[in-house]
Amino acid sequence: MTDAQPPRALDAVQAEIGRILKVDFKGEALTQAIRPLADLAADQARNGGDRSDPMREVFARVGDRWSLLLLLILRGGTFRHATLRRLVGVLSWEGAISQRMLTLRLRSLERDGLIGRTITPTVPPRVDYAITPLGEGLLAEVERLMDWVRAHNAAIRAARARFDEAEE
Repeated sequence: MTDAQPPRALDAVQAEIGRILKVDFKGEALTQAIRPLADLAADQARNGGDRSDPMREVFARVGDRWSLLLLLILRGGTFRHATLRRLVGVLSWEGAISQRMLTLRLRSLERDGLIGRTITPTVPPRVDYAITPLGEGLLAEVERLMDWVRAHNAAIRAARARFDEAEE
């Protein structure tokens, strides 16, 4: 199911970085500039060697078009599928979400443990979605990132303007 490349040994990754930077990771004390690359390689070997690893998938989920908005909405309470769809349509700058896409995003968030689904056996069955403690924890970290973006909004806009002006 996954199209991941076979995991590479940490030594092989570090050797390749060493060849690129002309540094021997084993024989030479790592400089301050190279240490972050060695640490990154080690972290990826532990936490991101496969495309289905949570490290990759959670970042992809947070960065996709709908998932973060769904988590933010569910922080406000428990909602049914149709209500979520209407709320996304009102709150999204992307426009409406299709029923299929909403179902896919909700299932992915549920699979990662970020939201929970409760089925009440009525006719028809009632299905409610709510954020989980794991999802709340993720949102706390995302809020920190959002605070950073808010604090640096003007600087980012200025950098974009300079870049765009230089490109013209």
